[in-house]
Amino acid sequence: MDAPQPHQGSGFPPEGRVVVPRSTARWRRRIYFLLPIACGVLGILWIARAEAGHFSSAQSAGKQATSRVNSISGVFSPVHPSIGEALDDFFDYYPTPVQPIAFNHSIHMAKGMKCTACHSGVTRGPDAGIPSIKFCMACHQVIATTNSQIKKLTAYAAKGQDVPWQRVYWFYPTAHVRFWHAPHIRAGVDCSVCHGDMSLRTVAVREKNITMQFCLGCHRAKGVSVDCATCHY
Repeated sequence: MDAPQPHQGSGFPPEGRVVVPRSTARWRRRIYFLLPIACGVLGILWIARAEAGHFSSAQSAGKQATSRVNSISGVFSPVHPSIGEALDDFFDYYPTPVQPIAFNHSIHMAKGMKCTACHSGVTRGPDAGIPSIKFCMACHQVIATTNSQIKKLTAYAAKGQDVPWQRVYWFYPTAHVRFWHAPHIRAGVDCSVCHGDMSLRTVAVREKNITMQFCLGCHRAKGVSVDCATCHY
C-alpha cells in the first residue's frame, strides 16, 4: 500500500512535525548571532576591570608595592589605570590629545625654522624632544606678545613651568616596540614620512597610523632589516 499522504490544504502540519513560527525562528537566529558577541564584550570588560582593580590595589599597598609596580612597568606591565585605557590598548586606539597651547607649526616653518630647531633629540637618540619654556620665550618675549596663545606661554614662564605638552605618537607597552629617531634621520628618512607635511599643519596630530605593516613596508622598500629584534624587545 502507498503511504498515506497528508491532507492538502487542511492548514495543519504533517503528523509528528513541529512547525516553528517565522517570527520565533528569526529571533532565534538573532540570538545565536548576538550571543557570542555579547560574551566577547563581557569578557573584555571583565579583564579590563580586573586590571584596573589590580592597579588600584597596587597603588594603595604602600611604598614597597609602589616601587615594585614601577620597576615592572619600566620594562612591561599589563596594568592600566582605567578600564577606558585598557580598552584603548586592546583595540589599538590612539585618542587625539588636547594640547594646552595651540602651537602653530606652519607659521614657524614659514619663518624658516627647521624641525630639529625644536626637536633636537631626533639626531641623538630615541626621542625627538620638546623645547623648554626658556627656549620658546627667547623669541616670544618680544614676538607676538599680544597673541592669546603666547599669553598662555608667558603665564607658564611666569610660574617657572614647562608647557605640559601631550604626546601625539606613542606605542602601548603591550606592543613591546622601541622606536629610535636617530637612525632614521641618519638614513635620510624625512619627518613627513611619519608626521605628514607640518608646513601645512597647526597643532600636531597623529598623521599616520604607525602599524607593523606600515613599518615593515618602509623597511623592505629601503632594504633594511626586518628582523623582529630590530624594533621589538
